[in-house]
Amino acid sequence: MKTLQTIFFLFVFVVPLVNSAPPIQQESLPFYEYDTDVTMESLSQQDYEMQSKDIRKDGTNVSLDTSLMLQGDDGERNVPPTKDTNLPTCLLCVCLSGSVYCEEIDIEAVPPLPKETAYLYARFNKIKRIAVSDFADITTLRRIDFSGNRIEEIEDGAFSKLLLLEELSLAENRLLKLPVLPPKLTTFNANQNRIKSRGIKANAFKKLTNLAYLYLGHNALESVPLNLPESLRILHLQYNNITTITDDTFCKSNNTRYIRTRMDEIRMEGNPIQLAKHVNAFSCLRTLPVGTYY
Repeated sequence: MKTLQTIFFLFVFVVPLVNSAPPIQQESLPFYEYDTDVTMESLSQQDYEMQSKDIRKDGTNVSLDTSLMLQGDDGERNVPPTKDTNLPTCLLCVCLSGSVYCEEIDIEAVPPLPKETAYLYARFNKIKRIAVSDFADITTLRRIDFSGNRIEEIEDGAFSKLLLLEELSLAENRLLKLPVLPPKLTTFNANQNRIKSRGIKANAFKKLTNLAYLYLGHNALESVPLNLPESLRILHLQYNNITTITDDTFCKSNNTRYIRTRMDEIRMEGNPIQLAKHVNAFSCLRTLPVGTYY
């Protein structure tokens, strides 16, 4: 009888308690999605930091080379510049395929150029002087543009080694005289300087047999430069102080059949000279100069 009472007690009181107990709660953990690249970078950083520590092996202190850059999945590596690359200049300027662009960065001197530079653009800076040493080792230059600087002095021989130079611009500077020019020039621009006739040597252009474009406008010239080469096509002398020209300025007074076949344009407006008074000076030209005739 007691056994039946015990079974009845368990069935009535214990079983409901078991069934009514709350289920076991599993702790809910937040789920984060990490960018794969960020995760790999963090792992690489940890691995790098561990490897950079000193490792003791066989009692000897061995340090890993920490100068190696971390590599990502793409396998790229920052390669240090070779000793032939002038890193400061190419950080300050833009170096691209033999061209160096140093424009409007307020430099006060010609920067050291990478070897095999062919084109230098250094316009609108504060350069005051050009020295022989600036181009002593850069013989590959073909074009130089120093327009818009403050150049007052160019050392003798500064361009003497530039045997491949074809185009040179010194426009908008403060020059009082012209330097000796390299022999293969095709274009020379010295517009808007302070050059007077005594600042140009008598044979400054005579040997420049490839010179086709000569720009000397907006200076202080009192006369047309002598011994202009036969190769000239364009000559700009506007807004100077030219008061006279002779029959030999452009032509040859002793040869009435002589014709300047290549000369296409001469500009002389803005000078205190009446060109009509010097008709014989233009007899060899195919077109009259631009300027005041009356």
